[in-house]
Amino acid sequence: MKKRVAILGSTGSIGTQALDVISNHPSEFEVTVLTARNNVDLLVKQALQFIPLHVVIINTALFEQVSDALKDLPTKVHCGEKILEEIVQIHEIDIVLTALVGFAGLFPTLAALKAGKDIALANKETLVVAGDLVKKIARINNRSIYPVDSEHSAIFQCLVGEENNPIEKIYLTASGGPFRGMTTNELLKVTKKEALKHPNWSMGNKVTIDSASLMNKGLEAIEARWLFNLNPGQIDVIVHPQSIIHSIVQFCDGSMKAQMGLPDMRLPIQYALSHPLRFPSSLPRFNFIDYPSLTFEKPDIKVFRNLSLAFYAMEKGGNLPCIMNAANEIAVEAFLDEKISFIDIPKLIEKVMDKVEFIINPGIDDYTASDFKARDFALSLL
Repeated sequence: MKKRVAILGSTGSIGTQALDVISNHPSEFEVTVLTARNNVDLLVKQALQFIPLHVVIINTALFEQVSDALKDLPTKVHCGEKILEEIVQIHEIDIVLTALVGFAGLFPTLAALKAGKDIALANKETLVVAGDLVKKIARINNRSIYPVDSEHSAIFQCLVGEENNPIEKIYLTASGGPFRGMTTNELLKVTKKEALKHPNWSMGNKVTIDSASLMNKGLEAIEARWLFNLNPGQIDVIVHPQSIIHSIVQFCDGSMKAQMGLPDMRLPIQYALSHPLRFPSSLPRFNFIDYPSLTFEKPDIKVFRNLSLAFYAMEKGGNLPCIMNAANEIAVEAFLDEKISFIDIPKLIEKVMDKVEFIINPGIDDYTASDFKARDFALSLL
């Protein structure tokens, strides 16, 4: 039987690449739900191609436009953010790909897990904000979370067959972004256009800026903690400019496994959807002769302070990662709107982390309140 897939955030970078994977394996996958926030034209185009059971446009002002465009399809059209939590529970879904950006991914993911759906997780903020709670819900409902991030997919693949072998350490690799090697003074002058030019990966604006500031790697470290049941001391970050080795696992005997390949998000997306099988693909193959040198270096956490802020939040725990994530979302949006400079991003995040109330054992209501308070305080600082 075909695996029935719901894609939350189908018009974004991950969503569009997931649909490319699905279109190349029509006998294996069936799209049952597509959602978007504002991109009506692309959402309609996707719906016309895949004929899902349900389409959700989150921006309620765009509902009639989508509904009129799809009136000749058997597809039901819905609107609003809250409906996502209901749609992911329908019987005709086997796996939910959460490709929403930011805090918005948390509640639909929890609802899907409670409804007995597996998750292909591309929304790292879900585990950053409430990793302990999400993993608990997954365990209670005997559901799997398959990582979509290339780094976490790499670790996941390295651990196949190693269930009883203790992990000593994992190494998350980072390209270093477009500003690798720059000083703080040089970062004073960087522009939005320059920050959006990632050297290796094609991603959405928010993730691209996070990558340039190394916050993306900090978020991935926190996510890895929960995905693989690690403590902060077992997680390290290493800069690998070529982005060929996607991450490394070191075991208790000192041996190491690395997962390699050309930087293409369709590979981890396909593995998350097809696991435990590997489906063939026509994607370009890696050739060692084209890469005679693979290099590695330490990240400069004094210049790129977001990485150290993320590790501090991970070590302290509680609601601090939630606070940090909310402040970062506001800071990145402000940078993209050219209201603050690139080096102001960690300054704003640190101030919010220092001022918003810390809760050591938060519940779901605490996460929601912390997210709101952090955003409100960050906006007041702007």
